[in-house]
Amino acid sequence: MCMASNFVSANVVFEVQHKFAGRERSLAALKAHDARRHGRFLSAVDIPLGGNGHPTETALYFAKIGIGTPSKDYYVQVDTGSDILWVNCAGCDKCPKKSDIGIELRLYDPKGSSTAKLVTCDQDFCSTAFQDASLADCKAGTLCQYSVTYGDRSSTAGYFVSDNVQLNRVSGNLQTTSMNGSVSFGCGDKQSGQLGSSSGALDGILGFGQANSSMISQLASAGKVKKNFAHCLDGTRGGGIFAIGEVVQPKLNSTPLMPNQAHYNVFMKEIEVGGDVLQLPTNVIDTKAGRGAIIDSGTTLAYLPQEIFDPLMKKVLAWQPNLKFQTVDDLFKCFQYSGNVDDGFPAVTFHFENSLSLAVYPHDYLFQIRDDVWCVGWQSSMMQGKDGGELFLLGDIVLSNKVVLYDLENQTIGWAEYNCSSGIKVRDEQSGEVYVVGPHDLSSACSLNAGRTLTLSFLMAILLNFLY
Repeated sequence: MCMASNFVSANVVFEVQHKFAGRERSLAALKAHDARRHGRFLSAVDIPLGGNGHPTETALYFAKIGIGTPSKDYYVQVDTGSDILWVNCAGCDKCPKKSDIGIELRLYDPKGSSTAKLVTCDQDFCSTAFQDASLADCKAGTLCQYSVTYGDRSSTAGYFVSDNVQLNRVSGNLQTTSMNGSVSFGCGDKQSGQLGSSSGALDGILGFGQANSSMISQLASAGKVKKNFAHCLDGTRGGGIFAIGEVVQPKLNSTPLMPNQAHYNVFMKEIEVGGDVLQLPTNVIDTKAGRGAIIDSGTTLAYLPQEIFDPLMKKVLAWQPNLKFQTVDDLFKCFQYSGNVDDGFPAVTFHFENSLSLAVYPHDYLFQIRDDVWCVGWQSSMMQGKDGGELFLLGDIVLSNKVVLYDLENQTIGWAEYNCSSGIKVRDEQSGEVYVVGPHDLSSACSLNAGRTLTLSFLMAILLNFLY
């Protein structure tokens, strides 16, 4: 899921001088400096996760975070395709009042937090990290406002505040202690369209993109965390793992991120369907133009350019040439099938630079809506992104049941198939110890209504977010 905000960057030259220049650099002073520096780092952060990626259930993953003093819990969609954290705020008359996924919604009120501060136009977060279309008219001392419009014309608007976000610092095997980090985020007081309805309603969106405005970028700039995070989306049971920090187990191979891209774009080399390599036009993945496959946890399905979608579906359906299809919600191709789909359909494998592969099995890209009725999760994007190329998005149906590690310090992304109901191991930077981070399932605690079917408009909104 991607928002319509504009970001700016600039070349800035700083005069750099050694901290100890002109002073006695004793071993004790150097060790004390290192100790203070290392003491500012959180080893790792464990963020509780809920939801699932099944298109007929919640069709999204969400996290629980604490905001304010005293801290109050908010449920926000985890989205690696957008760049700010925003929550619904007090005074919003069109924010959803209830959610049909079973969580209790809450409006954030800056006046109810002793650590909340309004962000004004002359502050760094507004002037250098985030730029709205109206920023030129933003005067010193006035509120820094934001406005995000999505492809289905849903929108969120409001102003920025900074406040403490409660972090669960990993302190032992399956153990955490509470620590706070100050983060600037959107206080949404005007919602429209799908964002104002109860269908799939949450308290907001947690953007984990690369921009300076994202929560992980802010925490890293403050010396709170390293700029690495990982998720393991449990496509079988729901929930999973979301952790900030250095993952040491499982070991992951990685592929480079495309430079200078707003999203997590990766270089794709080829696609196999059932062991056969698809013959694709050379311009389908144009690495020189910055086009590649986008890894995005905020997207439910997988959207392929037409020139990939057509040959891929032809190969997949050749395994079952006698299927009879019906269209559901004008979107899904569905069919009756009583056998084991993993036996009757081929695996699809994407190959990326550095020999990293991503295998997607039939039980991943096919989803069941009744006992013997299945639908296809591959979708043709048929729409162009900002660069004129057709969108190539790999969402939750591809990412589930895998550990995915985003190493923003080294500009790589890696993954491995994994049982997300088991733990992963992260390293504590201060002590060097390795601790287990276990899975969460907020869905069970919230008693989600698993029988709800998503509307066409909601699913299309996920795709259209990339167009504006």
